[in-house]
This record gives sequence, C-alpha cells and structure tokens, in this order.
Amino acid sequence: MQASQRPQSSGGVHKLYHQPTAKVEQYYSPYNVVNNNSNDTSSSGTQHSYQTQNEQFFTLDSLPDAGYVIYDSPPALSVSSNWSPFSPQCTQSYISDQHHSSDNTNGSPLSGCSVVNDGNELKHVLREMENNLLGPDSDIDEDSSCSFNDEVSKPSKWNRLLEIAPSLDMKELLVACAEAVSDGDFSVAEALMNVLEQKVSVSGEPMQRLSAYMLEGLRARLFSSGSIIYKKLKCNEPTSSELISYMQVLYHICPYYKFAYTSANVVIDEAMRNENRIHIIDFQIAQGSQWMFLMHNLARRPGGPPFVHITGVDDSQSAHARGGGLHLVGERLSKFAESCGVPFEFHAAGISGCEVQLENIHIRHGEALAVNFPYVLHHMPDESVTTVNHRDRLLRLVKSLSPKIVTLVEQESNTNTSAFLPRFRETMDYYTAMFESIDAARPRDDKQRISAEEHCVARDVVNIIACEGADRVERHELFGKWSMRLMMAGFTQCPLSPSVGEAITGVLKDFSPNYRLAESKGALYLGWKNRALATSSAWR
Repeated sequence: MQASQRPQSSGGVHKLYHQPTAKVEQYYSPYNVVNNNSNDTSSSGTQHSYQTQNEQFFTLDSLPDAGYVIYDSPPALSVSSNWSPFSPQCTQSYISDQHHSSDNTNGSPLSGCSVVNDGNELKHVLREMENNLLGPDSDIDEDSSCSFNDEVSKPSKWNRLLEIAPSLDMKELLVACAEAVSDGDFSVAEALMNVLEQKVSVSGEPMQRLSAYMLEGLRARLFSSGSIIYKKLKCNEPTSSELISYMQVLYHICPYYKFAYTSANVVIDEAMRNENRIHIIDFQIAQGSQWMFLMHNLARRPGGPPFVHITGVDDSQSAHARGGGLHLVGERLSKFAESCGVPFEFHAAGISGCEVQLENIHIRHGEALAVNFPYVLHHMPDESVTTVNHRDRLLRLVKSLSPKIVTLVEQESNTNTSAFLPRFRETMDYYTAMFESIDAARPRDDKQRISAEEHCVARDVVNIIACEGADRVERHELFGKWSMRLMMAGFTQCPLSPSVGEAITGVLKDFSPNYRLAESKGALYLGWKNRALATSSAWR
C-alpha cells in the first residue's frame, strides 16, 4: 500500500523510539532470540552489491495490492522489480516456476526467485553434482540422474561423491549429507560428516559457523537423538548473568529485537492515542524492556499519561535469563513507571502461551486492550502437531476479547510443515543471512559473538533439523500463512502508518547498510540484502 494511502501520523512519534534515552537503556534486557544464500567467502562488514548474477536470495512473492514502499535506510535502495520489494533481477524461468508446497498456497511471500521450496531444486543441485562426478556422457538416464535415491546407481554415485567430497564447498557437502541422512545411509552420512568436520569453525566465516551447528543437527538426526541433544542444550545453558549478556550482545549488534520493540510500540501508541486506560497483554514479556520505551513516550502525552495495565506471559528461557519469576519484571516496570509518572499495574501469568486461558489474563471492563505477539506464535504447536491446535486456539481466544489492536512480529521462514529436505535447505538459506548479519558487526574471533551464536541461535538450528513432532518447537511460517490464520480467526489487518516505517528506518541507521526495509501487503519486512528475515504487522 502506498504511503499516501495510509493514515497520516500525528507527527514526531517515531523520533521517540529511534533516539535512545539513557533512562530507558539502563534498564535494558532483551527477550527471546530471533533468528541468502551467499558465497562461503562472505564479507565481514563490507558492502555487497544487492544484485549479482551468481547469487540467489529468498525474496518476497505476490504482487502487492497497491504497490510497495522501500524506506530510505542508508544507502538509498533501488528496486527494479514491481512485484517483490527485495527482488533481485530474476530470470523468467524462475518467475514462471510455480511452487506447489502446501505452505505456499496462502499468499505467502515466497518469491519465484527462491530456490528454497521448489521440489526440483534439490534434484537440480544433485544432478549438477552428478555431472561433476560422472561426466556429461554418463550412460545413466535423465530420470535416474535427478536424485541419489535411485537404487541401481546410488552406490556408484555415493562412492564417486566421497572421492571428491574434500573439494566440495560447504553448501554442496551439507546438501549431500542431508540427503544421505534422509536416506538413512549411515556410512555415507558419517563419511561426509567427517569431511565437514575439517571445514567448519565457530570462529570462521558465516557459512563455516552455521555449518558447525547444522552438522550437529544432522548428526543428531542420523542417530535419532535430536530431542535428547536439544534437551541437553537447554539443560546446559549458561548462568543467568551469562545468558542475559549474550542476549544483550545480539540486541546491540543486530536490529531484530529493536525491529519488534519499535514497530509494535509505535502501532500501539497510535491505536491508544485517545484512551485513558490501557491493558497490554504481552505473550513474550521476557524482561519487559519494550514497555519502558512505550511508557517513556506515554508520559509525555498532553493532558497526562493514561493508566497502564500490563499482563506478562512468561517462558522458561526468559525466566532463566533474568534469574527469577515474573515478579522481577513487575517490580522493574513499576519502578520505571513511577519514575515517569505513569499510573501502572502489572499482572503475572507465569505460564506458557499454550496454557493461557481466559481466566489467566484478567480482562477488565473499560480498559482498551492491546495484544503483543513478538516472535512467539511460531512456538505454539498447530494442527500438524496436535489436534488441540494451540496456535489457532490462542488466536481465537484473543479475538474473543475484542482487542483494539494486535501486533504480530515473526521470522519470515517456512519450516513448520515442510518435509525434512526442503526444511533443511530453507534453514540453511535463512540462517546464512542471519550469520552474515552478525558477522558484519563483530570480529570473527570475538568470544562474546561466538557465545551469543552458540547459546541463542545454534539451539534453534539444531531443533529445526534434528527434531520432529512435539519436540520440534521452532515452527516458522511465512507472513502469508500467518495472514490466513488471523483472518480465519476473525481478524482484519490494519494498515501501518508512515510513522512505523520511519521509526524503523531510524533504528537501522545504527546498523549495516545491508539491512533493508520494505512494505508489502500492509506488513513491514526487515531483510538482510535480498533475504527477508522478519515481518511486523497489525490486526484488529
């Protein structure tokens, strides 16, 4: 939607969010971590061309309803395609390729340029690999050359692959290893893993670091120990003070937290402009820092601040990071509200989102309700995991409360119901972009960066690759799928005012120019180069 067609802001709202205040920053602690293909020789903070002939990126798909907006984050962006905010120059062969995955039939913005969910992509990669192995004059027919699964030719293919494995790049090795794991071919998979072991490094290039964790996930899956390893990773967490320091590292070197905080705060502030009593339900309250920024702004409201009632829903990682229960968050927010002169009350709902029922959230007559979902709904199991379908149940519950505004921020990735091999490829593409973005901000031998990746990102990667069923808790969906869920629950999407994009643009000025911001279908997309990583939208 064009900026001119959206409601105009009252002016100046965004300035209060992208200009840090010492009063708020001293209280900071982030919430749960969020988590392009690029060449293995990724940059370390240097600028790359957005469009290259040899790189393919996960981009946005469907034509926006009324165009799209690219915000002026530095440097100025130029987009040549009129159907994708982050689209590189795509060939017609990619554009005409229709995706038939069940995850991409609901308006989800997965570009025709993407190779992530094309059912033939893995076969294409393997066919190219086979040509290298057997030569173009191989007597194996085309059908058998599409996959290493062919029972007749597979032994010779694997043998030849193992011969040249040391010369393959990281991505080729990972794809081949994933195929062997999928086939249950222990000997080939272990041989490829041994080669990978010699190439990965937690202090190397982005692809080397990501490969280290993806290798761990593949090994766990091969030996059917994914859930065991994942639980051990959770049990072997660092101390509270260490974990919170790692989360703070990510907060300061990447804009993902600030993208969620800032976009939701501006939306809620505008929706509640004329309300005197506000109730905010935060389904991932974490340390509560987001609401300090909002209260700091509400305190400046002409005529005095409104009464603010916050209900915080907890999660085990945040409880561990802060070293105690939600009462610590309540005390912290109450102290801050008092310092700002904001009438305040905090209610603790020390349960996971899956367990939330009406009686847990203390709805009161006369309070305008805002509900915040920051990177949390993808943890709710849906119909593919349990017949209870907590993901849609929770949305229906929230809709029954008649909220004035609902804010949703989610990772733009497709890992919920995808089969293992497409999910593996998607994970590799998505987290390559994330590791590149982290790489741009800290030296590769930085110990804090290494610890932050290990304890705040690697666990998610292992979970996506190694686990299935209820044990797989990282179940991301694309914005198109989230839109369908919300509409089926009875919600209507709210257009975002220009102030939201302006506020995020201000945030991005402190980060690498490779971060990109675009608006499509009423949502804001945050991307690294041409890969969309997160979306923010508003509903009622």
